[in-house]
Amino acid sequence: MPVAESTRPIASRPRAPGAGPRILIGITHSQTCLTLTGRLRALSLAGFDVTLVSSPGPLLDRTASREGVTAIALPIERRIAPLRDLVSFLRLLALIRRLRPAVAEFSTPKAGLLGTLAAAVACVPVRIYMLRGFKLDTASGLRRRLLIACERLAARSAHVVLCNSDSLRNQAIALRIAPARKLHLIGSGSSNGVNVERFSPGRSNLREQLAIPPGAPVLGFVGRLTRDKGLPELITAFDILSSARPDAHLLLVGWYDAAEDALDSTLRAGIESNPRIRSTGFVDNTAPWYRAMDVFILPTFREGFPNVVLEASATGIPVITTDSTGARDSILPGVTGLLIPPGQPEAIAAAALTLLADPDLRLRMGHAGRAWVAGHFADTHVLGLAVDFYKALLAGSGSPKNPA
Repeated sequence: MPVAESTRPIASRPRAPGAGPRILIGITHSQTCLTLTGRLRALSLAGFDVTLVSSPGPLLDRTASREGVTAIALPIERRIAPLRDLVSFLRLLALIRRLRPAVAEFSTPKAGLLGTLAAAVACVPVRIYMLRGFKLDTASGLRRRLLIACERLAARSAHVVLCNSDSLRNQAIALRIAPARKLHLIGSGSSNGVNVERFSPGRSNLREQLAIPPGAPVLGFVGRLTRDKGLPELITAFDILSSARPDAHLLLVGWYDAAEDALDSTLRAGIESNPRIRSTGFVDNTAPWYRAMDVFILPTFREGFPNVVLEASATGIPVITTDSTGARDSILPGVTGLLIPPGQPEAIAAAALTLLADPDLRLRMGHAGRAWVAGHFADTHVLGLAVDFYKALLAGSGSPKNPA
């Protein structure tokens, strides 16, 4: 795979005279742009000059255009690739020296490491490592030790480490990624909150379009179709559940990600051949799909803070997720959904059958979930806190206290 770089903006706007302080936000893969929706625009509207850097991809172009920011494509490998990583580091360093940002924020493991190191070498005044989850949660042995070392180095190169959730911050403390005083949580967590108007209860005609019979129970998943998201366990659970509810359907709203935890061909073939499982590929507007579900399930092994759970709750449907780092922060157990151990298909099936058997319980959890999300995770609230946090950093207040 070529590592040729273009530092020519893909979707750019000129830097106006007297423009506000520049923030460089870097991620490894363009699909992470999905977690930046609203946040880039909020920073721009607050007076910051925002530049987004990522490996090239259509989501980079689309996000830059939609959010009104400058985008720069710079290839960064997701896997460990020493020579290519060195090339990416040198290109990031050259880019940072050319742009001279007041703030550099990098996230996702590879960009987080290379970007914060480059920002430190370039002496960027404010350096932020955005911790969106630990890839090391599903690693072991030498690989796990290497990933821990990389996380510590990225955190050491930054002035501030922003954690996506409280449990992620606690795990970072336990792993000694950084001192507690350096680890910050904005509000109750989440990258950008949820647009509670877009993700709201309502009718969807997708069931009719998919020829799902009226009254048939519909379970759903939204996100990358990978092992770390618990897809093998979800498919096994659906097989178990189908013996009790043969009329059940499963919606897999997402794409087969070609990552290290990609699904094997046998499992993919089983998904595609099952007439009661629908896999959609990438979907830009997921709101109607949530409305077509009776129960949302995220059987993940690792998260930072899963916005998909918040979106499902805002839509008024109960959720099932695992007691994994990050995921456990996204529900109120027994109130907005059910919390289960990771890696247990039987637990997924039992929780789903419990909810399917009790429409009143589903309704109560759906109402409670929407109220909870609206009160704590509305995007206007979360993004407002984030903007205030950045302004406090730039005002020279050092590491501000964790905002509530």
